[in-house]
Amino acid sequence: MSEMVLLFSGQGAQKVGMGKDFVEASAAAREMAEKADQALGFPISTIMFEGPDEELTKTSRCQPALYLHGLMALALIRERLPNLKPVAAAGLSLGEFTAHAAAGTFSLEDGLKIVGKRGAFMEEACNATEGSMAALIGGEEDQVHALAAAADVDVANFNAPGQIVLSGTVAGIDAAVAKAKDFGIRRAIKLNVAGAYHSRLMQSAQDKLAAELAGISFSKPSIPVICNYAATPVSEEAEIRSMLEKQVTGSVRWTASIQALIAMGHRNFLELGPGKVIAGLVGKIDKEAVVYSVEDLASLESVVESLASK
Repeated sequence: MSEMVLLFSGQGAQKVGMGKDFVEASAAAREMAEKADQALGFPISTIMFEGPDEELTKTSRCQPALYLHGLMALALIRERLPNLKPVAAAGLSLGEFTAHAAAGTFSLEDGLKIVGKRGAFMEEACNATEGSMAALIGGEEDQVHALAAAADVDVANFNAPGQIVLSGTVAGIDAAVAKAKDFGIRRAIKLNVAGAYHSRLMQSAQDKLAAELAGISFSKPSIPVICNYAATPVSEEAEIRSMLEKQVTGSVRWTASIQALIAMGHRNFLELGPGKVIAGLVGKIDKEAVVYSVEDLASLESVVESLASK
């Protein structure tokens, strides 16, 4: 079973030590780490391997860290499974950039530079605004939209059925949490985040990212890449650029993205990133889907063994 959809992690999945065993085991991963440190102008690989946690958690650090980790995992699995045939790719928020790099839309280095800037711009926007986010458990999409409108906040993530995230001002998120039950939502949990990602409070980051993206040339992806914003495959340069921009303030439509891949006939997924977050979400979206998760060398070897015997 060599045909797989590649799925890449988003911010929040990072953990200290990520990728260290990849670099110890593979010359290709070592070379990628060196290129990354050079492209970014700071030692991202050291921050990934050694932390400290508060440094790796910074938006400007964890975004390039997750991008690099996902591509290292892909390089290692390709070394071991030359017959692996990626048929499509997608990624959660930041992971959409990793998916494009995996599909050859841009090079490892160009992608790192964009992702490094994206993380820095989003960090600046967090520091300049009073933003927060809340996870809503057990609400329908129309109930969530009604609550967001009542609290004057935005819907950041449609992660899985019954798992939706709101984003906006601290006052707006506090109001949404307080009113959630009135809108038929079972639970609302305020999240410990640096700011209001995927909301209008990120507009300054979106504008700056748009200027950066304008300077990068994009190739046609070698496989369909599903964008978060429209939950459809993108292949034309202008469309890719537009979707990567709009994603900064727009909703991450993860449920619809996975459903689009399933509608294309794909049910075998390969998650590349720490923590198995995506496997959990995909399982909630479609019970029939099979997700293999690679987060470190041990899980990589186990997945290679499973796939080699199929």
